[in-house]
Amino acid sequence: MPTTRATTEDRSAVRTLLRLWPYVRPVRARLFTAAFVAVVASCTGLVIPLVLKWMVDGPVADRDPGGVWLGALYLFLLGVAEALLFGLRRWLVARPLSRVEARMRAGLYGRLQRLPVSFHDRWASGQLLSRGTTDLMLLRQFLAFPLTFLLVNGVTILVGVVIMLAQDWVLGLVILGPTIPVMWTCAVFERRYATVARAAQDQVGDLTTVVEESVLGIRVVKGFGRHRSQTHAFRELALTLRGTELRKARLLAVIWGVIVTLPELAIGAALVLGVVRVSDGGLSAGTLVAFLSTALALRWPVDSIGFLLAMSQEAATATERYFEAMDEAPEEDSATAGHGEGPAARRGEDSITRHGEVSAARRERGGPRAHSAAGLRFENVRFRYPDADPASPPLLTRIDLHIRPGESMALVGATGSGKTTLTALVPRLHEITSGRITLDGVDITEMPREELRARVAVAFEEPTLFSASVGENVLMGAGPDAGEPELERALDVAQAAGFVHALPQGAGTRVGEQGLSLSGGQRQRLALARAVVGRPDFLVLDDPLSALDVHTEAAVESALRQVLADTTALIVAHRPSTVLLADRVALLSGGRIAAVGTHHELLRTNAEYAHLMSGESGHSRDGEESR
Repeated sequence: MPTTRATTEDRSAVRTLLRLWPYVRPVRARLFTAAFVAVVASCTGLVIPLVLKWMVDGPVADRDPGGVWLGALYLFLLGVAEALLFGLRRWLVARPLSRVEARMRAGLYGRLQRLPVSFHDRWASGQLLSRGTTDLMLLRQFLAFPLTFLLVNGVTILVGVVIMLAQDWVLGLVILGPTIPVMWTCAVFERRYATVARAAQDQVGDLTTVVEESVLGIRVVKGFGRHRSQTHAFRELALTLRGTELRKARLLAVIWGVIVTLPELAIGAALVLGVVRVSDGGLSAGTLVAFLSTALALRWPVDSIGFLLAMSQEAATATERYFEAMDEAPEEDSATAGHGEGPAARRGEDSITRHGEVSAARRERGGPRAHSAAGLRFENVRFRYPDADPASPPLLTRIDLHIRPGESMALVGATGSGKTTLTALVPRLHEITSGRITLDGVDITEMPREELRARVAVAFEEPTLFSASVGENVLMGAGPDAGEPELERALDVAQAAGFVHALPQGAGTRVGEQGLSLSGGQRQRLALARAVVGRPDFLVLDDPLSALDVHTEAAVESALRQVLADTTALIVAHRPSTVLLADRVALLSGGRIAAVGTHHELLRTNAEYAHLMSGESGHSRDGEESR
């Protein structure tokens, strides 16, 4: 769980909710119209007590049946008008608020795609999921109801109090007696409820994470018979959430008890005093009926204060949680990248295009310098994870490595030496701490990420497939114009055409979530096909053959050699068979490149490398040397 959970003591709910204004602005006309309609509807209801006063003091007192029927007609028309106006308000807000919710959800998803890998490493997926679903639902409900009715009820109470004071100021003061204790209770409630609401929403995110992990890891749970322990963990979190929700309920019960009881006592006192004054002749019966009817009409606006405040606090917390993700700094290119200005843009224009065509500017350079800068080069690269202790040594330090154009370089090292991290620096999944990495002489930090990732294709050790067709998964690594020929070529290279065409709908077959309907080797081959389908200039493969059997591995290696002949590649390798795909080998040890050479040279001259390779099998090295 990230450490960005905000404390609620110092935050203002109003200031937090005002951050929603950019999303609400496009539909503000309909929302303001809806609020105006609701105010008119609510004030229409306050006219009913005045009609009752006229009926009691007029037709009823004068025993005029015609006047009574006329008054009844007025009351019926006022009730119909009030109902129609509230229906119109609902119609006005439904469509625009669903658009606001959809826009915010799309904005959150887009931002998550642009946030760096380090952000996703810190945040639990369930927390992000709850922000994009439950929290946005709360915000839509707030904009549809509490936001409007906090205004409507406030205006209604103000108008109702003015009407009551105008009818009889003494009874009006009696009704206003509970105002101060009610306001104090609301202030205390708001502060306490904000803390509990935040805790509940965070716990919903934690619960979502547990469910998601259990579903994705169901094979592990069942394989190790851990369903009881997982159920226990879920139950504990569910009970914690239940306790928090009960705290919310207790707070609501307290404020509702105060808000309902005190005004009811005031109305009772006003009724007793009014009856006494009517019997003394100091007040007309119609005025008392109108006064009490107005007071009773204000019961709903007053009683609703508690849950409107509660919903507003939950919406403020949801807004806070939403913007915790939205406020994270996304991956950004250099200040001038993509704008055609400054040296960075000029250097970006000078780079090789996606399909390997050399620009005219680079061809004019020629000479030894251009040749020495070509390919993939690491220059004094250091890397430390952003959340690591600044006093700790960097994971990678003084990495100097040059992979020449068209050359394949195998990267070998012990477990935990930083091989995967080093490969992740090339497509800028992580940002280097210092030094620089260049592609054909161009610093990758001065290239737009879109261009960089179009030129560098990656196949990860843990292949990830999406709930889409096989063809759609593979063609994610190609341009928008790629089609069947590119797909078939990539499947052939990865030796995946056989099992893909055997699927029920061939390449159109949808794979399950995370590709779990396929074997590990099948998923890895599809990931490899995705990496090579776009014919990238640079290829980064993180142990791409680890899940393959011996025969399939040999077939993939044979086809992969043809691809590597036309590209510049960095390959993380653990087995001699994978190492032999490369022209040269780099040994990563102690955070540095300890040695570079061919497989056979390092076997003879570097004891650490020979030890790593001997881990495959006692006779493997001799067999590989003879090939």
